[in-house]
Amino acid sequence: MEQPTGGSGHGPPRSGYERLTADEMDEKRRQNEAYQYLCRLEEAKRWMEACLKEDLALPTELEESLRNGVILAKLGHFFAPDVVPLKKIYDLGQARFKACGLHYRHTDNINRWRDAMSHIGLPVIFHPETTDIYDKKNMPRVVYCIHALSLYLFKLGLAPQIQDLYGKVNFTDEEINHMKCELEKYGLQLPSFSKIGGILANELSVDEAAVHAAVLAINEAVEAGIVAQTMLALHNPSAMLGNLRDNFAAVYQEVLHRSKVEKASNAKNRRLKEVPEGEDIYDRCLTQAEIQGNINQVNVKGALELVDDTLEGQNPQALYCALQDPALALRNLQRENADWYLDQLSADREQKALELGYIDLLEQEEIQVGIHAANERGDQERVVAQAVRHINSSIRRGVAEETARALMNPEAQLPEIFPFAAHLYQQELSVLQQQQPQGELVQEELFVAVEMLSAVALVNQALEHKDAGTFWKVLVSSSLGLSEVEDSNAQRYFDDLLKRKRRSRDGKNEFLSWNDIQASVNDMNVSIQEENNRVLAVRLINEALDQGSPEKTLTALLLPSAGLCDVMLPNARRYRDVLTRARKQKAQASGDAGAMLWWEEIREGVSRANQDSEAAKRMALGIAAINQAIKEGNATQTVRVLRNPDVSLCGVVMDCASAYQAQLSAIMAAKKPPGNAKAPWVRHKLKDRAEYYFSLQTFEGAWEQPHPCVLNTTHLSREEIQLAITKVTAAHDRERLWKSNVRLVTQLQARMRGFLVRQDFAARWRLLSKQIPAAVKIQAYWRGYRQRRSYLERLRYLRENVDAVIKLQAWARMWRMRKRYLERLGYFRKNVKAIIKIQAFVRANKARGDYRMLVHSRNPPLSIVRRFAHLLERSQRDYWEEMELLDLQESVVRGIRSNQQLESDLNLMDIKIGLLVKNRITLQEVVSHCKKLTRKNKEQLSDLMGLDKQKGLKALSKEKRETLEAYQHLFYQLQTHPLYLARLIMQMPQNKSTKFMESVVFTLFNYASNAREACLLLQLFRSALQEEIRLKVDRIRDILTGNPTVIRLVVSFYRNSRGQNALRQILGGAVQEVLQNKTLSIRTSPVEIYKGWINQTESQTGQKSNLPYDVSPEQALSHPEVQRRLDISVRNLLAVTDKFLSAIMTSVDKIPYGMRYIAKVLKVSLTEKFPDAPEEDVYKIVGNLLYYRFMNPAVVAPDGFDIVDISAGVALHPDHRRNLGSIAKILQHAAANQMFEGENSHLRVVNQYLEETHLKFRKFIAAACSVPEPEDRFNVDKYSDMVMITKPVVYITAGELINTHKLLLEHQQFVGPDPRDPLHELLEDLGELPTIQSLIGESMGNGTDGNSEQALSQLVKTEVSLTLTNKFDGAETNTEGKDTKSLLLSTKQMLVDVIQAQPGDSLMEILQTKASEDQEVLHHHLMKRRALCDAQAPDKLRRNRSLVGNSLLSIEEKKRKVVKNLRRLESLGVVDSANQYQEIIDEMAKDILNQRQYRQHRKAELAKLQQTLHGLHSKRMFYEDQVDYYNQYIRTCLDNLAARNKPSKKQATLHYTAARLFEKGVLLEIEDLPVSQLRNVIFDIVPCGEAGQFQVKAKFMGVDMEKFQLHYQDLLQLQYEGVAVMKMFDKARINVNLLIFLLNKKFFKK
Repeated sequence: MEQPTGGSGHGPPRSGYERLTADEMDEKRRQNEAYQYLCRLEEAKRWMEACLKEDLALPTELEESLRNGVILAKLGHFFAPDVVPLKKIYDLGQARFKACGLHYRHTDNINRWRDAMSHIGLPVIFHPETTDIYDKKNMPRVVYCIHALSLYLFKLGLAPQIQDLYGKVNFTDEEINHMKCELEKYGLQLPSFSKIGGILANELSVDEAAVHAAVLAINEAVEAGIVAQTMLALHNPSAMLGNLRDNFAAVYQEVLHRSKVEKASNAKNRRLKEVPEGEDIYDRCLTQAEIQGNINQVNVKGALELVDDTLEGQNPQALYCALQDPALALRNLQRENADWYLDQLSADREQKALELGYIDLLEQEEIQVGIHAANERGDQERVVAQAVRHINSSIRRGVAEETARALMNPEAQLPEIFPFAAHLYQQELSVLQQQQPQGELVQEELFVAVEMLSAVALVNQALEHKDAGTFWKVLVSSSLGLSEVEDSNAQRYFDDLLKRKRRSRDGKNEFLSWNDIQASVNDMNVSIQEENNRVLAVRLINEALDQGSPEKTLTALLLPSAGLCDVMLPNARRYRDVLTRARKQKAQASGDAGAMLWWEEIREGVSRANQDSEAAKRMALGIAAINQAIKEGNATQTVRVLRNPDVSLCGVVMDCASAYQAQLSAIMAAKKPPGNAKAPWVRHKLKDRAEYYFSLQTFEGAWEQPHPCVLNTTHLSREEIQLAITKVTAAHDRERLWKSNVRLVTQLQARMRGFLVRQDFAARWRLLSKQIPAAVKIQAYWRGYRQRRSYLERLRYLRENVDAVIKLQAWARMWRMRKRYLERLGYFRKNVKAIIKIQAFVRANKARGDYRMLVHSRNPPLSIVRRFAHLLERSQRDYWEEMELLDLQESVVRGIRSNQQLESDLNLMDIKIGLLVKNRITLQEVVSHCKKLTRKNKEQLSDLMGLDKQKGLKALSKEKRETLEAYQHLFYQLQTHPLYLARLIMQMPQNKSTKFMESVVFTLFNYASNAREACLLLQLFRSALQEEIRLKVDRIRDILTGNPTVIRLVVSFYRNSRGQNALRQILGGAVQEVLQNKTLSIRTSPVEIYKGWINQTESQTGQKSNLPYDVSPEQALSHPEVQRRLDISVRNLLAVTDKFLSAIMTSVDKIPYGMRYIAKVLKVSLTEKFPDAPEEDVYKIVGNLLYYRFMNPAVVAPDGFDIVDISAGVALHPDHRRNLGSIAKILQHAAANQMFEGENSHLRVVNQYLEETHLKFRKFIAAACSVPEPEDRFNVDKYSDMVMITKPVVYITAGELINTHKLLLEHQQFVGPDPRDPLHELLEDLGELPTIQSLIGESMGNGTDGNSEQALSQLVKTEVSLTLTNKFDGAETNTEGKDTKSLLLSTKQMLVDVIQAQPGDSLMEILQTKASEDQEVLHHHLMKRRALCDAQAPDKLRRNRSLVGNSLLSIEEKKRKVVKNLRRLESLGVVDSANQYQEIIDEMAKDILNQRQYRQHRKAELAKLQQTLHGLHSKRMFYEDQVDYYNQYIRTCLDNLAARNKPSKKQATLHYTAARLFEKGVLLEIEDLPVSQLRNVIFDIVPCGEAGQFQVKAKFMGVDMEKFQLHYQDLLQLQYEGVAVMKMFDKARINVNLLIFLLNKKFFKK
């Protein structure tokens, strides 16, 4: 036989008859086992590849690849998708496994695979343990299970049959030897793979022998080859075969025979000596599972052929019946989708034929995929139809917003909808709907209409925003569907539609319709075409003018495209002349000889030519009338026609009528006609020298000389008539002028005489003027003489009385000054208060102006900074407030911890008292626990927290100090970099993460007791929430259905600490009003109302009611009285709910900022991850956080959240709790927009109220999310830690410290994936994980009571204070030049000292000017005062050593150092000397502002901490009241117990055999011990001296075996936790409940 392995054999060659030695045979056997196991691995690998449709690892690597359970979980999804959904498989892509190896959550995959096998019914005997796979303890058992699973699935028709590859695959010697070593290392024996079929049959059958005989009979019938005999054997009930079909009998025979022959052939490939267990009959015979599998395979093929025939016949109902064949085991078949199945499967069949080149049957998986696709299409069509019906209903209702929301429903599969155009959609779709015969729009019509209307909306929006680019893009889009849109006319379209848009807005129409847009396009096209034609006509007109031909000019003007009206043939010459003159004028004005007339100019010229023709004709008629009147000789008629305005004669006077007649008659008579005096034509010359010919016969005129033309010579022209009129009128005017101006002539003569007199006077004046100097000189001499004489007399008098004059002058001046001073002084004294106010106002205004400049100016001047530089100095008050702040923070943290511990103990005390009610013997346990709650023990615990600090971390040794600093550095890094903790929380299980957050994280941030910690804690919440949404939220509703860790912790933190007071302020009033209303009773259950009505009736009448007591809600509502009471309850419910709603809506500012900010982060994160999610869903989730998680529990249970004050031992009345629960239910439905339906259909009247309230909640949520970032809210930035007076301090227990260290070490690679992350260096500094004793100190490791466990538990609670420092911050060293931050800080500090002592206009001036002695003295005084203040400050509040060292320098030394530092900062790019180092002045200004804001925040924090401390004190007092209440209860119990107890004999020991306890049900089993041997085991239950403690002794065959210490309290605790079975002696399994019953009966007489 051929060597099965691919190797060359082992050892030297031997002859065929030579026997192998024992060692060689043993080695050969082990190699055969290894080869056989490799073959089984290859078989399992190929079978799983066929099932999963993916490639797996090589057989030698398959075991390792199975350990993470991913492949096994995928296999479970293959045959049980409901049990193992893909989304529940951890590390589906195995990225986590490849990067970091196995994780404990990989065991979840293995367990899910085992659950899937249990679900389908695979016998448990085949199931491997989780550790067999995860820890690789027994991988052959796993492969054995896979083979059994394949055979079982093949029998069920769910998977292909596994192949038998023994002897058919080759492996190298190295692979075989490696597998042999692996098997030897684990010491495992291979299971018998060939007996799987028999074992499976044994496990699944009832009568093993009958099944075995029936299967062998089938094999014999198959071997015989008689079809009828084979079918008879198959129908044997003992064979337990199913799905047999007689029409496939021949096929069964053929397939079974082929399978049996193949199996027998494979069996021959094995040599019996290589199979350790020997030959089995099923090695060559088919097993029951194999027979059933082949039958199923034949049935499936027959069913597939039937499906193919129905596809060929294209009958949907026949196809549906064929698909229902149980052999196919198709899922999710729906009769209404039969047509879709036909279409989909026909298309799949055709596609497969195209790919293969021939027609083949569809596989079962392909049909299932096709059915799934058809179901999706059918569901999609139904969803679309439902959405379309909703849209039609919304359109009919006529509410535009509702219609827009319905159109935006993604299920309708419509194009994009724009909510701003809701009215447009409503208006147009309503018209379109009314035009339909059936009054309904189908989806295709809606799609086209919505696509067009959306494009129309975009056009309107582009017009509104005047966005031409977007307008044109939408206008030419196919969705708009406009015709005859020309690219060259884009701007004209845009302008015209803008005008139409304005007109429509004026007409109260917000949007242009599609018809308006198409009409605009058509109008613009026509207008532009007309303009083009008009341009051509204008060009032809100008060409005709160039030629000078009146006829061509007239022809061009008459073109229809020219658009000129009133063009007349007689005026052709005039048209040419006017237009030619206008063109010449344009050429002269523009300087362009080739200038052409435009259409407007041509139109104006034609109009002017027509006007000239009319004017010339009227003038000619007027001249003819004048000539006729002259001939008639009637002067009155003549003067009347002379005044005709058409003739435009000037100077016609009525009084000269006769003169005009005479003059004109004379002129007419004097004219000698050269020709015919009765010729019909007259020629007139116009002002522009044009000639106009007028016919006296026809009274028509022409601009061209007619042919023939005979002119009338006696006809007076207009010029001749005007000349005659002018002469006559002038003579008449002169005559009247003289008559009317006689007086004026007289005045003229008088003026002439006056002129002559003035002429004589002027001659005289000229004579006198020549003598003026002499006259002036005489007058001056005279006035001088008089003045000197008066002066000398006055001077002589004053000299005689000079003393008196001086005295008088002094007295006068003194009196005036004194009077003025006294008046001013009196005024000031009278208004002294006003003066003080003015001075204060002026100084304050100046200070405010300077401070505004400091705040708002980008570059504040140095003088302003110098004025406020003193604010940077730390006063004694600053130190006092900082110390007070630290003390309050420590008190708050300790108070929170103490209250939490006290609350936990009280909860445990509640449990123990509950157990006491059931078992009085545990009273001593309750008493011992109660002692822990006394004040004395609490004081001892406080003393323990303040143990000797000279040991442990606080010890004065270098090693302990380095460990302390390493922990301080680590926790500073964790506190200021929230991503570490966020990643750590995501890696921990939910229960551990909750405990970790509450015990460590909140402590690390001091429960957000100041602005810095509050900001950092919010940053952690933000990072953790974003990380959780990114990793764990696959659907947006997972937030609602799950219980996200971060959201739960945020709500718990803000609801149980600072948010508790907020909840009290928000809900306290409304809750108190409900509790105080004794008459309020809200019942919304019809059955409860019905029963209450019956009870009330029976109580009032004293007779039993005839109505049944147990009714359904519908039967209860059939009674009018029940309906009336329900209506009253609903009205009361809504009235009270309105008060709660009002309190909530007006409380946005009262909600803790942290809650509002996390709501904002949640909203933004969900919007970013699910951009297509409706805004409604996002608001529901945010509302779920703000109301349901934060506020709703406080509404339902106000006593549990301190919303109302309730004494210890007092509970809410059930009616009050029911009322509050009903209110909370209404508010919860409103927040989630969830209507009452189904079981709550009787509350549908509230649905309208819920819709209105939900809109209010939407506004409330939007307002709540409008908050600034934490950095802006708390004014925290990267320099905040550097300017703080004190370093952050946290108070943490030793256990929490070590637990955090341990978690970081376990998840180090995930928390800090970057190898260069500073976290690795910090953890390396700490080294290995310390123990509690080494961390606290050796003296703390020994308990005072000798109980090491109790002492250790006390040490775990020991509190340690850590002053957090940054290891990577150079500010702690004295090497200022090494770090830019520290260098900048020290430079600013020295500059503050310099500018306070030495003033100057600029920084350079101060640094370059030498300080005076006074300035040095002032500087020394300032530094001395600062040193004195620092000396009085505590050590933790003192300044940095480098800053203190700088303070010792003189002012000149500081200036030199400042100059040096500024140069270095300039080289680093921080400052610039070109702008006088303005950057560092700006930084100093920022420091002043930050210092002021920090002081304000500190005052606010002090007030807030005092308020928090007061609340903690109140809560502690409440807890202590509960402790007192428990103490009183326990004393009562002790007194009662003492009264009943009497001396009794010692309780006897109980003796039971294991068999007796087994009969009682107390003992379930003893591992590895048969039931028949239980009578040899005896259990002795011996009561101990302390109550509730027993010792259980076990004896076997009279020999003492083991003892077990049993605590009755532990049994009660197990019972309370729901544990039904416990182990005793690690072997005996005990029923907990029955054991408690036995002890109660025998020892406690209960």
